[in-house]
Amino acid sequence: MLALVPTTASAQETVVYSGLASLANGALRPDTDPAGANDWSCRPSAAHPRPIVLVHGTIENKTYNWYTLSPLLRNAGYCVFALNYGELSGLHVGLPGSLHTYGAAAVAGAANELDAFVDKVLDATGASKVDIVGHSQGGMMPRYYLKYLGGAAKVDKLVALAPSNHGTTVDGLAKLPGVPYLLTTGLGPAVQDQIAGSDFLRDLNAGGDTVPGVTYTVIESRYDEVVTPYTSAFLTGPNVTNILLQDQCVTDTSEHLGISFDAIALRDVLNALDPANAKAPNCTLTLPINGGGFEEQMLAAGTWTP
Repeated sequence: MLALVPTTASAQETVVYSGLASLANGALRPDTDPAGANDWSCRPSAAHPRPIVLVHGTIENKTYNWYTLSPLLRNAGYCVFALNYGELSGLHVGLPGSLHTYGAAAVAGAANELDAFVDKVLDATGASKVDIVGHSQGGMMPRYYLKYLGGAAKVDKLVALAPSNHGTTVDGLAKLPGVPYLLTTGLGPAVQDQIAGSDFLRDLNAGGDTVPGVTYTVIESRYDEVVTPYTSAFLTGPNVTNILLQDQCVTDTSEHLGISFDAIALRDVLNALDPANAKAPNCTLTLPINGGGFEEQMLAAGTWTP
């Protein structure tokens, strides 16, 4: 009889820093695991004892959102896991051509899906806690899990890329009569939950942004055109680090989508997860939507490792 042999995260995956390259995968294969993710035989190492759970954003999916970060984390020695959540039946918007719309259902329900997934990861790996990395809604929604669903006992770090922590004004459109309703009916309740001043966000942020025992890192771009104003992404409270990409590198022009593929932002993710081995990001030109950056060039040349 064949038996599964537990593995550590050691096999090297190809890492491509490009949001544009990820679009086809996300649209045509939304339920495909991103490279490096969901190896249920992976066992955390002493150097990286906590598995990483990746949480995608609104009307995105694990395949698109984590095209770059998942293999990057795997190559750095982590056990990596990613889920799709918040599917809204009958809603087919978001990535062009996709027949599944994830991250669209009510955020509180999505947090329950995350709760079940984290338990599955802990059971499979034998770890006592995970670290979570999320984008957009995926950086904000885990805070509901931490606050209301017992997640604070199971999570050590929450690292958020362009999270909708305090909602978005949608550049002021949310203040116009009828617009929030149209957003809800057109894009699903998750969008309504993320409008600044929503009942969901008032409840989430009541009593403070953080819970004890969890370390928070927020990574944001001043060019974020979805979470507006961009400062609404930032948290206040103990154990919080807020990073504005342009404070590190003025030529970083990535925005809400490109940040997931931005080599500077993803170096910040690695640093947040493993601060004892932090490395300064290399400042270079990164682009809207696509991301990219210095590390992409060096990885391709085989002269840089995370």
